[in-house]
Amino acid sequence: MTSGLWELVLKGVWTTVQLLVCSALLGAAVSFVVGVARSHRLRIVRFLAGFYTEVFRGTSALVMIFWVFFVLPVAFGWQLVPLWAGTLALGLTYGAYGAEIVRGALGSVDPAQQEGGIALSFTPWQRLRLILLPQAVPEMIPPFSNLLIELLKGTALVSITGMGDLTFSANLVRLALQESAEIYTYILLIYFVIAFLLTRVMRGLEKKLKTGVGKKPDGKTRAPEPAVVEGVR
Repeated sequence: MTSGLWELVLKGVWTTVQLLVCSALLGAAVSFVVGVARSHRLRIVRFLAGFYTEVFRGTSALVMIFWVFFVLPVAFGWQLVPLWAGTLALGLTYGAYGAEIVRGALGSVDPAQQEGGIALSFTPWQRLRLILLPQAVPEMIPPFSNLLIELLKGTALVSITGMGDLTFSANLVRLALQESAEIYTYILLIYFVIAFLLTRVMRGLEKKLKTGVGKKPDGKTRAPEPAVVEGVR
């Protein structure tokens, strides 16, 4: 390929990374808010959170992108640029899956920890912040890592809006060169490299968080160090 075509591909990589970061941040925020709401003491809050989760898990991300980009302007009279339309559609869709990860991780914390917080007269917010989340977040990292990789692959769907992401740029290069095998092999490798880097970052984060709560990276609790008694060998 010529340098100009490579520049087009690199611009597509940068656009894909921007979309991934923005939609991941939105998805993470939605995941925690809805995931916590799924275990709220008020039934109406649990119902609304559950309704949102079922709706967005049960609809296609591709159709959601179509709806946000093409239907919203007709229905409400305002148009989102492709980057923000893709961010909104992907963030809300994958946030629904993330909400179930958060709910499951919070539910896996030993109930005795909750009871201890109640005994100490902690408010629900204090129990969540000081007891539940520090123990639950490390357990969320592996499934969140998988979800992040799925989100990366889902960013290719925004090419239908004409957004110059990696997939859209690859298609333009294919049309220019009339060669599919070469360009799409490069694109597969680029997606793989990005996914591999994300996996390594998430594994490092998991290791750091589990070390902070006294667990080994495999999830097992570390054995306490043997006591040393002065004068005894």
